[in-house]
Amino acid sequence: MNERNVSRRTARFSRPRVAGFSQIVLIAALALSAGAPADASASGKKTVDTAKVDPKQIGKASWYGPGFHGKKTASGQRFDQYALTAAHPRLPLGTRARVTNLHNGKEVEVTINDRGPHGGGRIIDLSRAAAKKLAMGGTARVSIVALN
Repeated sequence: MNERNVSRRTARFSRPRVAGFSQIVLIAALALSAGAPADASASGKKTVDTAKVDPKQIGKASWYGPGFHGKKTASGQRFDQYALTAAHPRLPLGTRARVTNLHNGKEVEVTINDRGPHGGGRIIDLSRAAAKKLAMGGTARVSIVALN
């Protein structure tokens, strides 16, 4: 090993410093958690499960169809652009949802069988048939209510 490689093999932090740093982090974490109750119900506060989805959502919807027709969805089913289905990022697969076009008041019930939409600030991707029932063009402002 030559002189140039020796400097590369030397650790940036000495062992005692790293060990001291991890002890400080551990002590800080314990100090912060000491004041919080182990169970939020013990403090009388209701907890909100962030994994659950808000039962009513408002946002932009889009539709997808020809390019995905016949391909597998996240649920394992084949995508049928003529069925009343939709893709949602968090609602459980198989959930029935009522989607309302806020511009014209038209409604449709869809089954969530895929994940999406991916980008564009949209909250749901509808099948071609569902979009047609809502009389929407490319995108529309909608309300989504999970039914089960």
